[in-house]
Amino acid sequence: MKATQLLHNLGQSIWLDNITRDLLDRGTLERYISDLSVTGLTSNPTIFDHAIKNSSAYDSDIRFKFAHGISAEALFFELALADLTRAAALFRHIHDQTNGVDGWVSLEVSPLLAHDTASTLAAAQDLFARAALPNLFIKIPGTREGLPAIEEAIFAGIPINVTLLFSREQYVAAAEAFLRGIERRIDAGLNPNVGSVASVFISRWDTAVANKVPENLRDQLGIAIAERTYKAYRDLLNSPRWQRVYNLGAQPQRLLWASTGTKDPKASDTL
Repeated sequence: MKATQLLHNLGQSIWLDNITRDLLDRGTLERYISDLSVTGLTSNPTIFDHAIKNSSAYDSDIRFKFAHGISAEALFFELALADLTRAAALFRHIHDQTNGVDGWVSLEVSPLLAHDTASTLAAAQDLFARAALPNLFIKIPGTREGLPAIEEAIFAGIPINVTLLFSREQYVAAAEAFLRGIERRIDAGLNPNVGSVASVFISRWDTAVANKVPENLRDQLGIAIAERTYKAYRDLLNSPRWQRVYNLGAQPQRLLWASTGTKDPKASDTL
């Protein structure tokens, strides 16, 4: 049995942090799903930037859209939505089989909006409406200005991937924003089952302190922060506040461990 299948059997969801048009056109993503137990996918502007720069698969689409007056960021989102619509279709059966636990793809709002609550919310609403996909997360960064947008988006029924979380405290703030949105839906008589994940970045911490800690402490900080964050996650799920909304039909906001690849060339790939 493949290691990825063993992980899946243990209840772990393996999501691919990448997308390219070549990955779709060549059937590679479909094989990842069938052969490697990949059950979801995330993207970000950097991933798409790399994909578009390093492939000719987008060229005809770019020329066509540019000729019709679509350029700059609007063009980027047209290309991204096209790819993610195809990816979402490949994951749809997983989403249906798991009642929305797995089978998600993610599209991030413009990073230029990271400190603009109103524009972030408007972008999330626009992208989700344009995509019209039940298994699409809109990624919103867990900045101070992003938190109110996350709460409002959840209240509006938009599935959210809270991204760029680097600490237990940031995670707790994101989880509370999600929970407030769910509680407001319950109070308004709306369905409380709105999907969400909180993406906590691990290896960035080890990179940040690599030259500031003794050798025996290298590559330890990221995992330590993940452990603290996971404890906060479990504490929240065991709280009376969460149990109330769960009993009324809400599903947990799952933790997504991001940036799990080791950045230290001396470290094991399975650190």
